[in-house]
Amino acid sequence: PISLLLLKLFKWFYRIIPNYGVAIILITLLTKVILLPFTQKSFTHMRAMQAIQPKINALREKHKDNPQELNKHMMRLYREHKVNPLGGCFPMLLQMPIFFALFGLLYTSIDLRGAGFIWWIKDLSLPDTVGYVAGKYPINILPILMGITTVIQQKMTTVDPKQAKMMMLMPVFMTFIFYNFPSGLVLYWSVTNVLTIGQQYIIAKRMPAPAK
Repeated sequence: PISLLLLKLFKWFYRIIPNYGVAIILITLLTKVILLPFTQKSFTHMRAMQAIQPKINALREKHKDNPQELNKHMMRLYREHKVNPLGGCFPMLLQMPIFFALFGLLYTSIDLRGAGFIWWIKDLSLPDTVGYVAGKYPINILPILMGITTVIQQKMTTVDPKQAKMMMLMPVFMTFIFYNFPSGLVLYWSVTNVLTIGQQYIIAKRMPAPAK
């Protein structure tokens, strides 16, 4: 059902602007607008987590030899401050059905095969290969851009320094996984990252940091 809806939206946007790459960007923008309330709530959770981070660090140091006691005090701290450590994951989880629907659409839709976007992106159903290293290793631009935007996004959202170090592996993993995916799919995820970065920047400017 979601794939059919996306296909109808693609064709509707395509009639307005005959470019499926633009249609992907418009669908991404529409998705972000729909998810904006959840993004704001997620950012509120992130700021609240940032405010209590010193207390979290103190608890980890105090109960470093007793994980069970640490977990009990951490849960109590979260309840006292009404925060959910997993609250920031919700918008991403909501995007996953759209992501998988788009994934299927790009592999099955005849309309998108051979449909270019701009410059080097000649076919949105194929990787955006611009050349080869040693004649056999493809150079794909969009996955690299996606990895860079993922790094920027994580720097804006990750509060815990230890978690930040672990999460730095995520852009590398994502770039590797997406490297040979259809360029339309990578375009969707890259634009999602850029819009999320913009949203977080604007919300951060408008939303005061919670009192520590």
